[in-house]
Amino acid sequence: MAMASLYRRSLPSPPAIDFSSAEGKLIFNEALQKGTMEGFFRLISYFQTQSEPAYCGLASLSVVLNALSIDPGRKWKGPWRWFDESMLDCCEPLEVVKEKGISFGKVVCLAHCSGAKVEAFRTSQSTIDDFRKFVVKCTSSENCHMISTYHRGVFKQTGTGHFSPIGGYNAERDMALILDVARFKYPPHWVPLKLLWEAMDSIDQSTGKRRGFMLISRPHREPGLLYTLSCKDESWIEIAKYLKEDVPRLVSSQRVDSVEKIISVVFRSPPSNFNQFIRWVAEIRITEDSNQKSQRGEKSRLKLSNWCRRKCHETELFKHINKFLSTVGYEDSLTYAAAKACCLGAEILSGSPSKEFCCRETCVKCIKGPDDSEGTVVTGVVVRDGNEQKVDLLVPSTQTECECGPEATYPAGNDVFTALLLALLPQTWSGIKDQALMHEMKQLISMASLPTLLQEGVLHLRRQLQLLKRCQENKEEDDLAAPAY
Repeated sequence: MAMASLYRRSLPSPPAIDFSSAEGKLIFNEALQKGTMEGFFRLISYFQTQSEPAYCGLASLSVVLNALSIDPGRKWKGPWRWFDESMLDCCEPLEVVKEKGISFGKVVCLAHCSGAKVEAFRTSQSTIDDFRKFVVKCTSSENCHMISTYHRGVFKQTGTGHFSPIGGYNAERDMALILDVARFKYPPHWVPLKLLWEAMDSIDQSTGKRRGFMLISRPHREPGLLYTLSCKDESWIEIAKYLKEDVPRLVSSQRVDSVEKIISVVFRSPPSNFNQFIRWVAEIRITEDSNQKSQRGEKSRLKLSNWCRRKCHETELFKHINKFLSTVGYEDSLTYAAAKACCLGAEILSGSPSKEFCCRETCVKCIKGPDDSEGTVVTGVVVRDGNEQKVDLLVPSTQTECECGPEATYPAGNDVFTALLLALLPQTWSGIKDQALMHEMKQLISMASLPTLLQEGVLHLRRQLQLLKRCQENKEEDDLAAPAY
């Protein structure tokens, strides 16, 4: 039987007051005069309607992250980096959210994973007086925004649990402005703060815990200059488990007497899809960096990204990994990346999906432009339905010296391997029985000697690993704090 269609809902008033009503405008003007609508203008500039009935948490977070001008570090569509619900997949696959919604702990996890600074509280961890102070803090500033999760029934609205940003506060009336992301259902509305607290102070039946609120602000620096990860490649979850749980066990249970042996143990024992995952991460960065190369406003960011990667190449750990991969004939290297790049180029030229192409042969050359800028030209013969097409593609260089050779001129498996090992916690290697070797390994992965930008990129990956492990262990509802390093 087909479901009956609906066109909006009438906002129950009282207790809520429609933002666009005469009284709603008056409340707004009063709050504006008192300085507690400062965050509103940023939020409303990036306000969006949730695209799925269960996407209220994702939509709320997208609005806030964009209002804070946080760079996601990866593309949304075309050349644009922008937070959209579809980008928020670090802690929970979108298919699961679409079907079941998302919990408070998972939204907090997503905010952390996206690089934001987050303070989260359940009502059992705070008081209404503290909540009021936080509301005043966020609504009096453009640099901090609040998301609340509450039960609609307290406001006599249809539905159950819901997320939305708090857009303003009227101190004289003690009322908060809810910017409801379900705009197809209810408009933005003012509600008594005491009633909002009551709506938050309810039990989420899916977790058995009380709802709450979170304060989100900008990080010190954008996090995604190296790599940023998501659940779009399903193998990532399995890889994260391997890195966080199996690697410490392997290095402590096997006889390792050198750094090369440790690296061998780590890279000879992973899940079967490990190489596929590494290739996927490298390809994502190749594609995004290539697009940035042509965007004038992105040159400085690409320059920083390439600088970080060069510094990563200068580490002793990278040299060990590169040497190991060269001895085992790692299949990802140049040939695969070049063939994939050519197929992507053919896709752009023809408008057909890249999976319809195969690359028969490739040639890679490192070149210098008139301004001494570097690049790598990949030439390939792409075949589709028996027809051959020659494709030339310029991809970015991450080395300052062409003499380094074409293998090192683009993001590849050795980059990703190094970044992932650097991102593992130091205690990963504590089980190594040879004390001198354990000390040497900890020195190799130490961030003390790394430049600040590279440290921050590695810490971002470390945070994502910690958060995903937290979700795997179903601890995201118990621990709302940022991961400890």
